[in-house]
Amino acid sequence: MQRRAFLETSLGYALASPLLAAVHKQRWGDAVDVLEQAVAKKQVESAVLHVIHKGESFTRAFGKAGSPDAMFLIASISKPINVAAVMTLYDQKQFRLDDPVRKYLPQFTGEGRDKVTIRHLLTHVSGLPDQLPNNQELRKQHAPLSEFVKHALEAKLAFVPGTKYQYSSMGILLAVRIAEVLTDMDHRTLVERKIFQPLGMKHSAQGLGRFQLSDMVPCQLAGAAPESGSGDPKAKYWDWNSLYWRKLGVPWGGTHSSGPDVGRFLLEFLEARGQALKPATARLMIRNHNPKGIAPRGLGFNVGEKAGSPGCSPSTFGHTGSTGTLCWADPETKTVCVVLTSLPARAARPHPRALAAAKIAAAVRR
Repeated sequence: MQRRAFLETSLGYALASPLLAAVHKQRWGDAVDVLEQAVAKKQVESAVLHVIHKGESFTRAFGKAGSPDAMFLIASISKPINVAAVMTLYDQKQFRLDDPVRKYLPQFTGEGRDKVTIRHLLTHVSGLPDQLPNNQELRKQHAPLSEFVKHALEAKLAFVPGTKYQYSSMGILLAVRIAEVLTDMDHRTLVERKIFQPLGMKHSAQGLGRFQLSDMVPCQLAGAAPESGSGDPKAKYWDWNSLYWRKLGVPWGGTHSSGPDVGRFLLEFLEARGQALKPATARLMIRNHNPKGIAPRGLGFNVGEKAGSPGCSPSTFGHTGSTGTLCWADPETKTVCVVLTSLPARAARPHPRALAAAKIAAAVRR
């Protein structure tokens, strides 16, 4: 009887698996259709859709992606990942959010810089620029990350810290530099040890890590952001697809990851699992830290309804990337949505990533 029951149970699982997959495909079918059509029209070369809803997941690769675990340059989704690595040191009481940056980076002083705190860096209210004025020159010279840090430390502030919002990749860079100083560890190693390994993100790397350039999905460059080298025929040695840029792994945009791995990262915050960060710290990162009247931001994360797709709740958190990536998690519906594409964010309006994600948001509310 026990053997018969075992066989019946095993058969049930075998039958249920494809049935469950069919149900998931049907539920997320509108989003799948968006990406299939974008590939068929040759608008998008590669894409991956990954959805988690109430503990069940669905993943689909499109076009040249080849595998659900295909690794994309996720651009600014790198920011919350790198900030999470920084916040593991907050868990260890190595710094406080309202510590002045100059406490750890003494060169960052004068002309209003003394008032900039670590919290300001992480919430885009420091006054630092997004990209350096000489960003392209540094990339053309294959400058090491230390050169970007040097120029960021000298960058002019656009306003009194904490009084306005200005999206700032350089703010994230300096926050990560503080973590390097505190740990005496390269940021690529820091992210690997503090985030990727604890969360089981086996198809992720800050820079190239143990992977090769050929392992990564190439970015389409037509219509890309100016800092990517779009429109410059000589940029192939420093653009998004170059060995230099992919290997450098800048904290504000140089992470490679797969759809399921980005999903694992978001679950650390959606469920406060405590695998990489203390649950209280995970919750701290996804709440708004900016005062009323200034764009809401968490620590590294975008937060609020605008962090997700139309219909997402005010507790949603996530990020987008200029290479054509998008991710969000909505605690109200217990949903994680990840759309990775090779089409630059500026190359299409509306972008297929946004259209697909909107279909996911609508599906979970039906």
